[in-house]
Amino acid sequence: LRGKVLPVGGIKEKVLAAHRAGIRTILLPKENEADIDDIPQTVRKTLHFVLLERAQEALEYALAKEQE
Repeated sequence: LRGKVLPVGGIKEKVLAAHRAGIRTILLPKENEADIDDIPQTVRKTLHFVLLERAQEALEYALAKEQE
C-alpha cells in the first residue's frame, strides 16, 4: 500500500449512493477533486471529503479514525 491513488469515474453517482446509505466521510483521489463540483451543494455540505494522493494515506486515515 504505497502506490499512487488513481482517479476514478462516476464520482457523482458513487457519492450520491454513499450519501443515501448514510456515509458522511468520502475518501477520494486528489485528481478527482474537480468532480466534487458536480455533486449538488445540498449534499456536498453534509459530507466531509478527504483527498488522497497515496494509498498509505487512506490506511493512515482509516486507522486514526478507528481509534477515536
